Amino acid sequence: MEISKTVALVTGANRGVGLALVNALLNAGAKKVYATSRNLEAIPNFGDERVTALQLDVTDPQSVASAFRDARDVNLLINNAGVLSFGDALSVSAENIEHNFSVNFYGVLNTCREASDLLAKNSGAIVNVLTLLSLASTPGMAAYNASKAAAWSLTLSLRASLKAKGVNVHSVFPGAIDTDMLAGIEIPKTSPADVANAIVQGVIAGKEDIFPDPMSQQVYKAWAADHKAVEREFAGM
Repeated sequence: MEISKTVALVTGANRGVGLALVNALLNAGAKKVYATSRNLEAIPNFGDERVTALQLDVTDPQSVASAFRDARDVNLLINNAGVLSFGDALSVSAENIEHNFSVNFYGVLNTCREASDLLAKNSGAIVNVLTLLSLASTPGMAAYNASKAAAWSLTLSLRASLKAKGVNVHSVFPGAIDTDMLAGIEIPKTSPADVANAIVQGVIAGKEDIFPDPMSQQVYKAWAADHKAVEREFAGM
C-alpha cells in the first residue's frame, strides 16, 4: 500500500499504540489521518494539519456510522482500540467478559461492517491489531485471550469475504508492549513507537500477518514449529 496516498482512520488513538500509529503514519507520509477515541477531549494535539480528531465509540453502532459519514475518504482502517481484564476463566466476572468482547470483538465487527463498502470503493485495507495471545492463552487473562482469539477468527473471515472487493485485511500479533495496559507487569516490552512503525511497514509491504516486535517474531517461529509446546509454555505463565 502506498502510504503517501493513504487516508487512515485509527481507533483508540488517544494513547499507547494508537497514538504511536498516528505518528508513524504521519512520519511515513500519510495524506490524512483520522485520530479517533470515544472521548474526543482525550485525543492529543498532534500539531499536524493532516490529523482530524473524531469521536468514535466502537461499541456503539450509531457512533460508528456517524464517524464514517464524516470520514468518507478513508482507505485504511486500523482497528486498534482494545481493553484487557485480568482473571482466569473460572473467576473473571461476566461483566468483564462482556466488556472485552464488546470492544475487542464486536468493536472490530462494527467498524469493518460499516466501512466495508467505503473501503471497497476507495481500494482500501483493514488492519486488525490482535495479540500473540490470540495464538496461545495465558490463564490470568481469560476474557482478553478469548475476545482476541475470536477477533483473529473474524479477521480470517473478513479477509475471505472482502477479497473479491479488493480490500486487503492485515492481522497484527504484537507481544508485550510498554503501555498502560501492561503497567506493573515486569517482562521485556517493546515501545509503542517501534510496534507502530513495524505495523506501518508491514502494511506498506503487503504482509497479511504482521509480527511487529522481537517477542512476537520469536514466539511465532516456535508456534509454527510446535504449537502445543507454546500452548503449554503460555499455560504456565
